[in-house]
Amino acid sequence: MRRTNSRGITVAALAATLLLGACTDMYLDRRDTLSFEAGNANASNKAIQVVDPWPVYAADTNIPYNGERAAAAAERYRHNKVTPPKGIGTSSVRYESVAVQPAASPSN
Repeated sequence: MRRTNSRGITVAALAATLLLGACTDMYLDRRDTLSFEAGNANASNKAIQVVDPWPVYAADTNIPYNGERAAAAAERYRHNKVTPPKGIGTSSVRYESVAVQPAASPSN
């Protein structure tokens, strides 16, 4: 009978753990406000009254890039003829490949 009572307590403890595990700190946090957003009235009013939130340069439609060059790159990519990049790396030293010569065989 003790074993059944012990299992019942264990099951009740696990059930309570699972049920209480879903609680968030939102309910445990002691606040005098109705919501977490309360207290931002001044910042909210300032943001609402901004005439144009975008910077001036966002309206510039003159994009300083070469469209023909980009189109040519897209065509090369489409036909799988991409030129491999040269000179990209973190080192400022240029390494040359060294030709390895076979070892001289001992003369008999």
